[in-house]
Amino acid sequence: MDKAKNKKKNLTPEGQFRLSLDNCSKTKDLSTAISLYESAISEPSTIRLSNNHFNSFLYICSNSFSDPSTKNDAIQFGFRVFEHMGSCNITPNEATVTAVARLAAATDDGDRAFELAKGVGSCGKLRTYGPALFCFCKMGEADKTYQVEEHMRSLGLQLEEAELAGLLKVSVEKEREEKVYQYLHKLRMSIRSVSDSTAEIIQSWFGGEMASKVGLSNWDMDQVKQAILQNGGGWHGLGWLGKGKWLAQRSQIAPDGRCLTCGEQLVCVDIDRAETERFAESVASLAMEREVHSNFKEFQDWLENSDYDAVVDAANVGLFQQNFAEGGFSIAQSSLLLL
Repeated sequence: MDKAKNKKKNLTPEGQFRLSLDNCSKTKDLSTAISLYESAISEPSTIRLSNNHFNSFLYICSNSFSDPSTKNDAIQFGFRVFEHMGSCNITPNEATVTAVARLAAATDDGDRAFELAKGVGSCGKLRTYGPALFCFCKMGEADKTYQVEEHMRSLGLQLEEAELAGLLKVSVEKEREEKVYQYLHKLRMSIRSVSDSTAEIIQSWFGGEMASKVGLSNWDMDQVKQAILQNGGGWHGLGWLGKGKWLAQRSQIAPDGRCLTCGEQLVCVDIDRAETERFAESVASLAMEREVHSNFKEFQDWLENSDYDAVVDAANVGLFQQNFAEGGFSIAQSSLLLL
């Protein structure tokens, strides 16, 4: 204990400043952080503010505006710190921009939050664009929300449930049925099991008047069946089919895959055609990489121009269930498949 006290006493002014700032970050103490900042800029020869210092101040601000009693001070102080950072010719990193984007979103300025996020280029993360996306969702600016999502997708960012739920909610509120359909399928593909809050958004759509109006009155059943087959079963992806009031309610699924509310049997959904092609390309790539003298490409070319519908992997069939002392490659097992 005495050693710790002595170490604290022996700290340089800059070390003491860093220690105090770290403590403010832990306790989210905005008022003390502002005092530290004022003392630092009043003694520039003693305390030289760095990128880490500025980020710590901005972190404290972005965690203080949720409290109504400190919101205004946090926002004003945060923008002041960011401007000072620029005047010092310190380049903001992704963490800096994320914190300032949160401050902009707290003032309902989604445009500024979006411009800030785009400024980091390919270094942007999901959290960098979250402030702009959620701000536009909150303000009901659907088209701007879609622009943010499109930009995120161009960077290869994978949206999670919170972002998809926000996009779905604003689409439901603005009665953008084509977007509702799109985000429902994105939730299905990437989230599968949604939270209660997201489920409520889904129910609000199907329980609304707009859901009963959209959809085709007539459609080609053969086309629907073909689309379901191509998509791996379980969904067709052709948009809203049929008109009328929906019945949407919570249910549970039995171990055998049967819905306990309507009694329908859930189907097993396979990968769709696009996923199948990506999987095949991945397998082919691995095969050609691992075998130095591989003729796998020749085999692919032959297979594409052959009349065969299926190819039997005789090596795997011959070794199936042969993992025992006397086991070995079984020609008989391979031959059985050719009968």
